[in-house]
Amino acid sequence: MAFLQSLDKYQANGKSLMLCAHRIDRSYEPRKRSLGLLVLGFVLALVGVIAPVYAQEVLRVPYVADIGSFDPDNGFEIGGMSAINNVYEGLVEYEPASTRIVGLLARNWEISDDGLIYTFHLVEGVKFHDGTPLDAAAVVNSFKRRRDRGLILSYFLANVKDIKLLDESTVVLALEHPQPSFLDALASPWGPKVISPKALAQHDDGDFGATWLNEHAVGTGPFKLTEFKRGEHYVLERNEDYWGDKPFFREVQIPVVPDISQQILQLQAGAIDAVPINYPFSQLESLPVGLEATAAPSTTLFELFVRPGSPLDDGDIRKAVLTAINPSLWAKDAFGRFATVARSPYPKIIIDPAYPLEFPTDFAAAEAAIAKHGEVSLVIGLHSAAPSYGRIADLMIAQLGLIGVRATAYVLPSGAAFAIKNLANPPDLLLTIANPDAAHPENHAKVFFTKDAVLNFYGRVLAEADAIAEQAGRVNDVEERNALYEKAGRMYFDAGFVIPLVDVDDVVVHVKGLKNLGLRPVFPPGNIDFATVRRGP
Repeated sequence: MAFLQSLDKYQANGKSLMLCAHRIDRSYEPRKRSLGLLVLGFVLALVGVIAPVYAQEVLRVPYVADIGSFDPDNGFEIGGMSAINNVYEGLVEYEPASTRIVGLLARNWEISDDGLIYTFHLVEGVKFHDGTPLDAAAVVNSFKRRRDRGLILSYFLANVKDIKLLDESTVVLALEHPQPSFLDALASPWGPKVISPKALAQHDDGDFGATWLNEHAVGTGPFKLTEFKRGEHYVLERNEDYWGDKPFFREVQIPVVPDISQQILQLQAGAIDAVPINYPFSQLESLPVGLEATAAPSTTLFELFVRPGSPLDDGDIRKAVLTAINPSLWAKDAFGRFATVARSPYPKIIIDPAYPLEFPTDFAAAEAAIAKHGEVSLVIGLHSAAPSYGRIADLMIAQLGLIGVRATAYVLPSGAAFAIKNLANPPDLLLTIANPDAAHPENHAKVFFTKDAVLNFYGRVLAEADAIAEQAGRVNDVEERNALYEKAGRMYFDAGFVIPLVDVDDVVVHVKGLKNLGLRPVFPPGNIDFATVRRGP
């Protein structure tokens, strides 16, 4: 908008000069033409100066899907986390490219010796986008809203029995029982954020502001939400009164572009600045001139979850199948240098196992086992139509064919994976990305593996492994804790519940010169931190 206003101004000035030139006597026609050309050149030169400045101040990053809700407490957003987490802030966060927890709205904190009391001291001088000062009462109000109002993400504070202020800059959270993973829960991209108490009060229509917050926002973050056009685009503007480091970009434009090929064409044409996810891995080593890729560690772990009653219940068949689909045989073909073979059922950035899982390698024995058994058929359900899923499935199907297993794959309808155990005819294997919602191994085990895990897709139960995972969740020593989780993970693998395949980097393709993308491992892939990214030489 500033550019357009400036351009209008300079065009108006140019028109005035042209009118002056028109008044010159026609006997001086050559001189008139010279002055007109001079004015035109002056206007174009000004546009040439202003346009690059405007482009420098605006970042354009597409999303593949709508943001369902901008409410930080009431939606498990995936692609839109970068926008939500640049408008709202929590007490703590993960550092970019790391699982280290650092302060955000909390400048520091203490934990009681019994692990039950967390005391947070707030940063001073912080204001919400509506001008309301941040204080401990605002934090208490937001945290109680999340915990007590039946909102989707209330589980992050399920173990918090008391939320109170000690003084205007100090918040105390008391837990029901010790939870070593609690700081990770607060640092999670889906962890509790602080919302303006004034906005919550003004827009509470009996739903605690949930309807209004679907498409509006009032946080403390480095950007403000200024446009929410569902199905079209979103716009964030820099918070000029931000308490921390000012973002490089004045404005972030987020068009909704569902088709990845259209995103790539727009990137090559200069209409957008990045393709944050799903750029084909096969093309990353030969990007067009002017583009480059930024890769960062990620919790993106492709895993197969196995249906009970599938052919893999037979130990010999399972061993043969593991031989054929050994990811060391195809990981490079699928992802090039941007993936490594999984070493455990946990993302590698969360646990580096002392005793990595190994796949069998005797193809002759695998082929013989299948021939002895007779015809074996497998159906693989793909959680997503994203290119990586199809590529992995094609490679595994080809490998399985080498030992005589007939395998097919199909893309599940949107959301079907979350109810896969209730399908009339579920696939034998579910290929999905197992991303935890925080960097503690408890957040992986209790999301995907244990009896009551929300994404225990087939509802499988291994009580002995669950008991070990439960024990690990009470351990503070990281080495001891990880050893227990590793033991439980191996038991889930040996029992045929889960087959880890590859850990894949977070890869963003963008115009050359974009720096400091701020990618964080626990965030879903492609979530650029708009507050840290900048243009540079």
